[in-house]
Amino acid sequence: MKKDTKNEESLSKKTENLVNNLLEMMGTQAKATCEFDEENKVLTVNITTQDETGLLIGRRGETLNALQMILGIITKQQTGEWIRVDVNVGDYRQKQEDYLKNLAKETAQKVKETGEGQPIYNLTPAQRRVVHLELSSDETVETESLGEGEERYLVVRPKK
Repeated sequence: MKKDTKNEESLSKKTENLVNNLLEMMGTQAKATCEFDEENKVLTVNITTQDETGLLIGRRGETLNALQMILGIITKQQTGEWIRVDVNVGDYRQKQEDYLKNLAKETAQKVKETGEGQPIYNLTPAQRRVVHLELSSDETVETESLGEGEERYLVVRPKK
């Protein structure tokens, strides 16, 4: 495929066709639609399905994240630049974000009540970012990511 960052409709259509072909090869009845936000350089892929949501999302979103990474690499190869690709099945991403924001608020409340830092484990980098952003405006707590690789975790603690 030709490298072409100027034609957002072409990028969206090529990606939509690719994803729909992948979904068909997976044996699903799911359908994808794509939209490219030129200003923010974000390609959004929305997948709709009646009863294959679990298969497409995977355990803890792993299938969804893998598809997102593969599409990001393909998009880079096609356009010559990194464009953020967001893949969503149903409203999974929004539910996940809502859950993380709630978790952040509950953890901050616990920190305020106990005066002790509270760790949050098993978050992906994107999930840690949601928690950091959610608590960034709270003047009573601070967040920090600690550890390396798979052992990385987030700590919410009283602001010094």
